[in-house]
Amino acid sequence: MKQHVTITVIGRDKTGVVARVTGYLFEQGANIEALEEQVTRGQFSMAIQASWKTRGWQPGQVRDGLQKLGASLGMEIKVRFTARDHQQRFAIMVTKETHALEALLAANRGGQFKATPTLVVSNRRDLEPLARKHRLPFVLVPWNDRAKAEEQVLRVLEQHEIDFVVLARFMKILSPNFVCRYKNKIINIHPSLLPSFPGPQAYRQAYERGVKIIGVTAHFVTMHLDEGPIIAQGGFAVRPTMSLKDIVLAGQKLESKVLVKAVKLYLSKRLDVYWGIVKEV
Repeated sequence: MKQHVTITVIGRDKTGVVARVTGYLFEQGANIEALEEQVTRGQFSMAIQASWKTRGWQPGQVRDGLQKLGASLGMEIKVRFTARDHQQRFAIMVTKETHALEALLAANRGGQFKATPTLVVSNRRDLEPLARKHRLPFVLVPWNDRAKAEEQVLRVLEQHEIDFVVLARFMKILSPNFVCRYKNKIINIHPSLLPSFPGPQAYRQAYERGVKIIGVTAHFVTMHLDEGPIIAQGGFAVRPTMSLKDIVLAGQKLESKVLVKAVKLYLSKRLDVYWGIVKEV
């Protein structure tokens, strides 16, 4: 039996951070199963997947020690525990399209998720009635200033003890500062078979290029737009008589199915990312 822990380290780049953090974890008897670190415009970020044998596991000591280490390094260190019997909590971020949110809520109502949708976050009020109908807190965050908006959302996610995030057609780009705090824990649905047609007008691009098969992709969000590791995909054939509107409607139905499938995979399997490819372990 193992206790799995996710640790994120964020701050201005400096020498020795990796050694200090991993050294402390070694002293605490941790097994480091995965580690990814990078520097973007002088900002250092690192995500560690570690595990402990349940016997002798002291979560309070580990958390306190990492907080003290973070203070001495001038870094933000966050720890998220994932116990075997823990019911994960997730936030859904939306803008104005209803189909993806409705599909997630219907799947949850039908018992398809071993997780709890905890709140809906949006940059608009369009979907507030739908969230309230399902008795979910709705948090409006204006997106005029992305840095301030993301800071507010991160506070809300922390307050609600959110384990992962689902972007259900959330039409804003998240910054590296946001993404690195939930590395491989933000699931997005994109209306194309990535890597083809990234960006906001994917169906129109596919229609104008005359492609014969159009699809959708559920992927983890990374710091690079629409380039994250792929979790699930689906496609449909384009009939000669289909208009752009027909394609969009067919695509939205498929988006809903593939997004639900991706969340179920995330919850039922352990999805690790190796060299940008999702592996089930």
